Amino acid sequence: MDYSLEAMLGVGAAVVLVSVVAVRASVRIGLPSLILYLGIGVLLGESVLGVQFSNAPLTESLGLAALVLILTEGGLTTRWTQVRPALWQGIALSTVAVAVSIGVTGSALHLLLGLEWRTAFLWGAVLSSTDAAAVFSVLRGVGVRRRLAGALELESGLNDAPVVIAVLMLASPEPLTWLSPVLVVYELLVGAAVGAALGIAGGWALRRAALPATGLYPLATVAVCVLGFAAGQSLHASGLLATYVAALVLGNSNLPHRGGVLSFAEGTGWLAQIGLFVLLGLYASPGALAGAVIPALVAGVVLVVLGRPLSVLVAMLPFRMPWREQAFLSWAGLRGAVPIVLALIPLTHAPESPTNRMLVDVVLVLVVLLTLLQGTTLPVVARLLGVARSTEPTEIQLDAAPLDQLSADLLQVRVPVGSKLHGVYLRELRLPQGAMVSLVVRDGEGFTPTLETRLRQRDQLLVVTTSTVRARAEQRIRAVDRAGRLARWRGESGRS
Repeated sequence: MDYSLEAMLGVGAAVVLVSVVAVRASVRIGLPSLILYLGIGVLLGESVLGVQFSNAPLTESLGLAALVLILTEGGLTTRWTQVRPALWQGIALSTVAVAVSIGVTGSALHLLLGLEWRTAFLWGAVLSSTDAAAVFSVLRGVGVRRRLAGALELESGLNDAPVVIAVLMLASPEPLTWLSPVLVVYELLVGAAVGAALGIAGGWALRRAALPATGLYPLATVAVCVLGFAAGQSLHASGLLATYVAALVLGNSNLPHRGGVLSFAEGTGWLAQIGLFVLLGLYASPGALAGAVIPALVAGVVLVVLGRPLSVLVAMLPFRMPWREQAFLSWAGLRGAVPIVLALIPLTHAPESPTNRMLVDVVLVLVVLLTLLQGTTLPVVARLLGVARSTEPTEIQLDAAPLDQLSADLLQVRVPVGSKLHGVYLRELRLPQGAMVSLVVRDGEGFTPTLETRLRQRDQLLVVTTSTVRARAEQRIRAVDRAGRLARWRGESGRS
């Protein structure tokens, strides 16, 4: 095959375009898109079109880089108001449930497959992490109760960090000591602190930087999150956790050009998913996967029947969660690219080990099987368990752009269907002194409003505000969106 620059760019562009079209096809047929991406990679690989690629260290490095971008997109697009009620459940699922899953799955694989204890727990650790890309792409299309959705989103964003630490420890030839748990705690706490600090500092700087081009704001925002990974790793802490926390903080701060930032992050996340799954499909050797089917089926049954349900049960004990919700959490533990990337870590450490090579093949087969089984049935399971909810009105969309040299900001507000801003007169909006609605766009036509203008759903508003009252203006708009014209009497502050 021709490996010239023009050939590589052409093939890369074609793969991206085909993958974008595959997203639409996957939605129509109900097949998770990651399966199609893996299929594209296999099609390009040695068994079909003949592209040779078997570099495990490079695949691992590129996989971790893609995971950083996926976590960045997940954190930036996660609304704190949506996940805050499930904060402690998400933390429990990403820590306690991970430990229980490693213990239960590893013990069962030791007994059923005859693996040595440390190897069995290593397999259990690789299989214990839910996948951020799979959860963010699949779960957000399934209408489930807010607390469940928040817990699963937080779990998928947070649990990569402790799992990576566990895999690195178990894959290393160094013996485990009593200091190992202390090291885990250190890496998680410092990683979270680094991410929070960068998120706060980055948000502060972006709000005060009048950059010369709108497109620079999304680049700077993503760069801050990627910097979180580098800073965390340099301090021997969890860079993945630092990335997700920094993105979560930035995504819930008053970012300039927020809509553009989130759109860019979403596109970057999709590109990372496409590249990652195609790369993993390219790395796979279909001829070697046949021998991994039986171990993969055994591991899958152990994980679905024992590992995940028991880990959810133990993690949710303090919260007295109804069994139906626990059952849904157990079934919604989606696996994707993360376990495959994690399986490459021990192979990189000991490429001569046959069990490490087998682990990669087993995980590839298992991810495909579980994705087809769980990803396609999740909406049905939600309805059968009674945890599905009707579609709720989306949160109001509010974008901001600084007006340089005027010490002012321009807020663009989109009133969603179901918002309690519908029917509110502008005089009842009671924006703070220094803020005013300058334009309303309705049904494609703009007009200058008066105090007697009554807002409607799907309206777009332009609000000019001084920089000093911008935060108060945003809070008031969000408060009325959530609670109506009597928001203050109902105790709604509008804070995120």
